[in-house]
Amino acid sequence: MQNNTKIRQQAILDIIQSQPVYSQEELALRLKESGIVSTQATLSRDLKALKISKVPGEGYVTGSPRKNVSTDLSSGILRIQFSGQLGVMKTLPGLANAVAILIDHQVLFPVIGTIAGDDTILLILRAGATAGDVLEALTPLFPEIKNRFVP
Repeated sequence: MQNNTKIRQQAILDIIQSQPVYSQEELALRLKESGIVSTQATLSRDLKALKISKVPGEGYVTGSPRKNVSTDLSSGILRIQFSGQLGVMKTLPGLANAVAILIDHQVLFPVIGTIAGDDTILLILRAGATAGDVLEALTPLFPEIKNRFVP
């Protein structure tokens, strides 16, 4: 039984690393095409054990989702500006929601919330937070963010 798990998990890794997969149903179908039948519950356990995450717009990815997301989304951030306790971030069309979700999931962050449209995000800063605080906090997620700052 242990051997079947290793074979199935290796097949999952091979599939996800070779082509985009956006749902467990799609993954199950691709496994079945490879001769491996699996239930949704088993796939969920395997994805968790393999540390595979589902990323908006990318599907399933291996490794740290934050690293994968920020690398791709960072280039889609066009500029960021601040006025008092508000910030406005402009992105390429369609990326604002994905960027906002990533920001909203940070803990102990100088941004208390976001509102996202198609290509614009409103950042609501904590009382006393500065533009510099936000840029420092965003840098691990989006390494090029300081270059996109417009004073």
